[in-house]
Amino acid sequence: MGENLLKKILKAHTKDEVKVGEIIWLDLDIITARDFGGPNVVKNFRKAYPDQKVVDNKRIFFTFDCNAPATTIKYAENQQTIKYAENQQLCRNFAKDQGIKVFDVNRGIGTHVMIEEGLALPGRTMVGTDSHFNILGSVGVFGIGMGDIDIAFAFRYGKIWLEVPESVKITIKGNLKYPATSKDLALYLLKEFSTAKLLGKSIEFFGPVIEKLKLYERITLASMATEMGAVISLIPPDNSVVSYLEERAKKELPTIMPDNDAQYEEEIEIDIGEIEPMIACPYKPDNVVSVKEVEGRPIDSVFIGSCTNGRVEDYKMVAEIVKGKKVASSVMAKVVPATKEVFNQLLKDGTIDILNDAGMIISNPGCGGCAEGQIGMTGTGEVQLSTSNRNFKGKQGKGETYLVSPVIAAISALKGEISLP
Repeated sequence: MGENLLKKILKAHTKDEVKVGEIIWLDLDIITARDFGGPNVVKNFRKAYPDQKVVDNKRIFFTFDCNAPATTIKYAENQQTIKYAENQQLCRNFAKDQGIKVFDVNRGIGTHVMIEEGLALPGRTMVGTDSHFNILGSVGVFGIGMGDIDIAFAFRYGKIWLEVPESVKITIKGNLKYPATSKDLALYLLKEFSTAKLLGKSIEFFGPVIEKLKLYERITLASMATEMGAVISLIPPDNSVVSYLEERAKKELPTIMPDNDAQYEEEIEIDIGEIEPMIACPYKPDNVVSVKEVEGRPIDSVFIGSCTNGRVEDYKMVAEIVKGKKVASSVMAKVVPATKEVFNQLLKDGTIDILNDAGMIISNPGCGGCAEGQIGMTGTGEVQLSTSNRNFKGKQGKGETYLVSPVIAAISALKGEISLP
């Protein structure tokens, strides 16, 4: 009986029997904490393990991306003003004491940095204080977000306990043809599955559509596993992805693929045909309809960025649309590249100039519109199109957020209303 990708990864990192529903102790290759949750990791570690060292400072990292650079945020829950600058410095001091590397506020979104740095490699197990840490499934990593107490334990012992999830094989057939993008594919799947069908399960994606996806497109698809309720969505890395990662890691990587006769708890086949551009309406990521159904609705702002659509290729799509044109006078368009590397490449190839000339606001790398207190927030009555992954009420402020692809965001920014090419 063949093994699926999840089972192969888990078996290589535990001495326990890997069986659905069973609890295993999972050894971790990489452990991270970000500026959201990271300070509580430090506090919990110091409380539980005073005067002790982390298990291995070479595989532990801090990433500051949620509030970069630091601002002050007031949380209504406890009416306390929490200064991110204090929290980040708390982590820096701990990192210095423990010899841990910090990817600071100038580096960008932690999961993307892990890929760029050659730390997120196929077959590895990784955890972080990020609800979208499962984005690393885009490169064949079993990566999951966890709470601060769990991460503090992992800092000390290098492992976590895990209930082995069911594995679902999803085969995607059809064509993904411009102006439809991988974001539209992710939204289409959200419409199909909502948040319940795949809840608590591990997805493995296959099929002709998946095989054609480039790395940035895989990142977009994997980033929305959380919205589907899945623990992880694993995409077997193809030769181009492996080559990219080998260049980053500066070493040859072993091939990790499911067996041809791999066993799954469920197998689903979906033929998307030639899907149209999709849009998630307020206030749920799975409240998805065709853009045609809401075309013409006036908008006030556009946010292009986040871990879902913040790569170089995303902005090049936008630049092709807005080059030589101007954003509508009624629209405020905001751009936040995922990482410093992305930002630098956009500077060098002239993409930033195109976006800036079109009237877009360019900000420093980071999470941007997904994080409270950052560029991409909305005011009462404001209607925003966002390339991020969530549009819950209050998540980006008091306005209404629609989730779209960079293509739809760019065209709509020019016209001042939800628009198609």
